[in-house]
Amino acid sequence: MSFFRSILLLSLVSLFSVIIFTSSTIRSTSILTPSRPNIIIILADDMGFSDLGCFGSEIATPNLDKLATGGIRLTNFYNCGRCCPSRASLLTGLYPHQAGVGDVLENKGYPAYQGYLDDSCVTIAQLLQQAGYHTITSGKWHVGTEPSALAYNRGFDQSFCMLNNGSSYYKNGPLYNDGRSVTFMNGGEVIQRDTNYYLTQQITDFAVNALDGHKDKSQPFFLYLTYTAPHWPIQAIQQDIEKYRGHYKMGWDKLREARYQKLIQDKIIHKDWPLSPRFATVPAWNTLTAKEQEQWDIKMAIYAAMIDRMDQGVGQILDQLKKMGQDKNTLILFLSDNGGSGDEVKKLSYVIQRNGQPGSGESIDSYDRNWGNVSNTPFQTFKRNVHEGGISSPFIAYYPGVIKAGQINPAVSHIMDIMPTCLDVAQVDYPKTFNGHSLKPLGGVSLLKNITNQSTIANGVLYWEHEGNKAVRDGQWKLVYELESAQWELYDMIKDRTEIHDLSKQYPEQVNRLRLLHEQWSAKVGVVDWLKIKSN
Repeated sequence: MSFFRSILLLSLVSLFSVIIFTSSTIRSTSILTPSRPNIIIILADDMGFSDLGCFGSEIATPNLDKLATGGIRLTNFYNCGRCCPSRASLLTGLYPHQAGVGDVLENKGYPAYQGYLDDSCVTIAQLLQQAGYHTITSGKWHVGTEPSALAYNRGFDQSFCMLNNGSSYYKNGPLYNDGRSVTFMNGGEVIQRDTNYYLTQQITDFAVNALDGHKDKSQPFFLYLTYTAPHWPIQAIQQDIEKYRGHYKMGWDKLREARYQKLIQDKIIHKDWPLSPRFATVPAWNTLTAKEQEQWDIKMAIYAAMIDRMDQGVGQILDQLKKMGQDKNTLILFLSDNGGSGDEVKKLSYVIQRNGQPGSGESIDSYDRNWGNVSNTPFQTFKRNVHEGGISSPFIAYYPGVIKAGQINPAVSHIMDIMPTCLDVAQVDYPKTFNGHSLKPLGGVSLLKNITNQSTIANGVLYWEHEGNKAVRDGQWKLVYELESAQWELYDMIKDRTEIHDLSKQYPEQVNRLRLLHEQWSAKVGVVDWLKIKSN
């Protein structure tokens, strides 16, 4: 009962904080609109850089493609390499360690790795709510299960949230052998969802219904729409799967090349960046038997179907905006929380194994490194890593009449820039304190000038650390350290963003300079040696 008493108390605190709101937090902004716009952030889960049609893919994503061609694509946009750190950074405008979520939602015994949002950060929703916005979230939450970190205590008026890292798209039961349950909440109430209700569609429907119920046209809204798709287990609606059956018998080698060429053609990547080699453990497609090719084809067909259904959901959101007469006064941002996954679920002993019909709730499976390598075209590695394949997101910004259609901007940007961008657009200042707690200064910067194509100003020096994998990017230079290899690598991002040519031996002074910067940043945000954490 103590959990629910804590929730009730925090709800009252949250309500009181709204009541004492004063208009002094609202300011003017450089964006020329008659009123403060609505804001929608759409976040995909474990989707690679090249998985949208407008970022090189063959998957049908007409609604997201429409936003891209009607808006702007940022081609050097970074995430934090993993689900929960990226979400913490997006919501707070900080590096994830500063928000308490440097790793997964397990308290490692250090402030930067406590596994839930701490009191020295505030979410976009909390600030927009106090500034008069109606706030909604639907989908994966994954920034803490402590009562203080739950969505409805972090600024959301309406929320349908999955608290965990993943779930079957049909079943509600655990995915892991330790029996951890999958928890869904509607506001402050723990609920059991209808297991016949495909999760991606349920996430869309909650958001559409919440928007439909928002009748006050004078009150702007903020929607944080966080799909679990296409995170494993790969499960999809059968009619969506059938659209893609047989398409992937061309194989991953030809598909990577096709996506690579389309990315160049669409000016998303530079033609001088070579396609990274096929991942080391992935065999050449033409060495597989016909039966093996059939089995791999269905895996990618299911994955494609998951993205297809997510895009259909985006279409429903766009239709609802038009129905409300809000389609011309809404800023929409789309991105993924990390690169495509290399998880191989059938090899994980701690995952519950189901071997029923592929794509159904009776099957627990993944598309593995074989197809994950395609998702991250043209880059190397996967989610959890800090080479470009793990930390590069497709990014779209759409705001008719404000963002000029069809633009592509290579400015280096980061997921923590979303908070200051939203505040800039909503005409809200970032406070020094919130609910009696001092706040850490924002780490991100507003992207408003970049997304309106008034500038290509890059963010400053950017840093990463995830489970011992480390990186720092300063202008053209990127220094990378993967725990597994225990080697620092140096790359020229202007000439070689696909990280083919390690220049660490050629430019040792750059290696030393960037290592020192990373050490200073690590001390500032509370990074702890991962080997020390693992040994505890």
